[in-house]
Amino acid sequence: MNTTKVTVIGAGNVGATCAQICAERELANEVILLDIKEGVSEGKALDLWQTAPINYYDSRVTGVTNDYSRTSGSDVVVITSGLPRKPGMSRDDLISVNAGIVKQVTENVVKYSPNAIIVVVSNPLDVMTYCAYLTAKVKSSKVLGMAGVLDTARYRAFLAEALGCSPKDIQALLLGGHGDTMVPLPRYTTVAGIPVTQLIDKDKLNAIIERTKNGGGELVKLMGTSAWYAPGSAAAQMVEAILRDQKRIFPCCVKLNGEYGVKDIFLGVPVKLGREGVEQIIEIELNETERKDFDASAKAVKEVMNVFDGMKLI
Repeated sequence: MNTTKVTVIGAGNVGATCAQICAERELANEVILLDIKEGVSEGKALDLWQTAPINYYDSRVTGVTNDYSRTSGSDVVVITSGLPRKPGMSRDDLISVNAGIVKQVTENVVKYSPNAIIVVVSNPLDVMTYCAYLTAKVKSSKVLGMAGVLDTARYRAFLAEALGCSPKDIQALLLGGHGDTMVPLPRYTTVAGIPVTQLIDKDKLNAIIERTKNGGGELVKLMGTSAWYAPGSAAAQMVEAILRDQKRIFPCCVKLNGEYGVKDIFLGVPVKLGREGVEQIIEIELNETERKDFDASAKAVKEVMNVFDGMKLI
């Protein structure tokens, strides 16, 4: 009998939420939660396991402190490790500290699970995905970043609120970097198949787009720390698409090799997600404005990647 295994690195709020959803949806026989802080992952995993009789699931949740041998043979590894953003801190402020953490984590991940699909959640997202890819030395289809699933969820949630409709009926797409330069695409946004532009006036839609771009910052300002329910849920949805070979179309941060006219850059674009990881990068048509915004986002991400390259960490 084939058993499946998911490892979540980092037992903070995002990691614990992701592990919880993976367990509750029974995405794997075993969910490993690993952290460097003694007792934290063991405690959270034990607490989660004690919800199994209440929430009716069989996935076994196990917590470990820094023992990567326990992650051996994982099918998917989600990396959430790193310092969270604090108020007034940009994503780029985090780069050197979190790059060191992600590099070390990735080395351990591939040592024990060389065939795993790696989903990166650590910030700054685009460059941390790049860091994990360089470290892992595996095909680019096996290393991807979670950003677009979260960003489109925020966009869809805000639209559902404004339209007074179910978020289930809203389909949306965005491109580009995770952060202020992301490119939401109203032209590709529909409500039960109806173009959203027919249902909401331009000014209101633009305000929602701006709110989406600053979605993470809005939550940091309210709570004093980064969000976790939606990011953890978004990562778990990607794990589900991979393990169940669903071929879902999601915007994810992936390595572009000439698609959209750019190469050697990690950027958010729509992809088909299945058992092999990124099974297809989907190129959509962009009008002049969308193309200009996309190129600006790519330029901003490339600058951060260049900063990382300059650190010569890898």
